[in-house]
Amino acid sequence: MAYFNGVYVAIVTPFTQEYEVDYQRLTKLCDWLIEEGVDGLIPGGSLGEYATLAPQERAQVVETVIEAANGRVPVLAGTGAPSTKQVVEWASHAKRAGADGIMALPPINYNPLKHEIIAHYEELSKVGLPVIAYNNPHDYPTDLTPALLKEISVFDNIVGVKEFSGDVRRVHDILEQTNLEVMIGVDDLAFEGALAGATGWISGVPNALPKEGSSLFQYGRVGDMKNGLPLYRKLLPLFHYDAKPQLVQSIKYMMNLAGQDCGPTRPPRLPLPDEMYKDIKADFYNAKEANYS
Repeated sequence: MAYFNGVYVAIVTPFTQEYEVDYQRLTKLCDWLIEEGVDGLIPGGSLGEYATLAPQERAQVVETVIEAANGRVPVLAGTGAPSTKQVVEWASHAKRAGADGIMALPPINYNPLKHEIIAHYEELSKVGLPVIAYNNPHDYPTDLTPALLKEISVFDNIVGVKEFSGDVRRVHDILEQTNLEVMIGVDDLAFEGALAGATGWISGVPNALPKEGSSLFQYGRVGDMKNGLPLYRKLLPLFHYDAKPQLVQSIKYMMNLAGQDCGPTRPPRLPLPDEMYKDIKADFYNAKEANYS
């Protein structure tokens, strides 16, 4: 049984033009995403620019999302931090605030040995919230292979993995070798991932297109190629931006186009070149022409 089914949006952090966190706008964004049909929310991830937030801001962002969700959908809090101690502290804060689970990277500032990775997740499991391990070997030094995930999954509260390797074959291997649920972590494998048996999708572009994202993943879950494949092909050019370093600027611009302006990104992320915005705009309006239900 999967803990976290469906489309979970890795929610952006709205900022004012002075780069202050706009908590009121964050609340409205949560309401809109829930009303549009997403299945869960994840504050404090990379797309939420957690690394640019002061500790008080980061804590308040998580608390604001939990309060806004108000039990309507589950909330998983991102816990990325340099040390295991800090990660456990963020996990403990999420538990006190009322989160339903956490999303947890392996050690990020160090190329760890296997026993160090296992110990890291053992400490997180002790917090007492369901843990979605986050595998992103492109941006961090650790690859949570299916064999390694099998060893991590012996801890009671490690229940799933956000799979961001970009290799859809991993979905099959993880489901075969472990008892973990798989949540696809990169947008441009969302449809294939669902067809392969992923029960969740931790998504980026659905910040701007939640209805389309929800419809697409549901088509994949039930194997509806007739309706799913044409929609996927329309959305795929947008989804590719989720796998690029400029994903935050790109997705915030898509949100602007969708009438959900959430302000700028905090430096060091700066506005993109005009040509990139032109391409995103063309891909966005092409995707909006797709039919979905």
